Amino acid sequence: MAATTAQAMGSLPSGLGICTTAPDIFYLPELVFGGLVWILVASTRVDPPMPLGWVMFVSVFCFVMTFLWMIIFAAGGHKNSSGWAAADYAYHGLAAFFYLSAGVVLAYITFLAKPLSTKKNYQIDIAAVVRTECTHLLICIHHTENLHYST
Repeated sequence: MAATTAQAMGSLPSGLGICTTAPDIFYLPELVFGGLVWILVASTRVDPPMPLGWVMFVSVFCFVMTFLWMIIFAAGGHKNSSGWAAADYAYHGLAAFFYLSAGVVLAYITFLAKPLSTKKNYQIDIAAVVRTECTHLLICIHHTENLHYST
């Protein structure tokens, strides 16, 4: 088991390598799409606002955590101790679950709010739903690609 962990740690990229190797190449698109979800959800007014609080929490939390995670990997902080591959796998699993739940909530609220929304707000809400699902897909791909690091 220790040899497997050591092998996995040796294969985790750092520095600019995270921008050129799979699955870490997905950090930047995750940040872009996650930021777009955050901006699009914040730019509309939908009643009831409570479910959108969950969507905002997910988008802000995952944006900040993905940014911090990318900085840690770029700086090589993951080379100091073992368990980073498993932690990366666990984080992306949690983020995928969060974005799936946020996408479902946002789609449902958008569906309910259609009769009350202006055309512009409805289009922004649809764009937010699409970006949420794109972010979910990117995180799922990143999570799936992490399997060979964490085993």
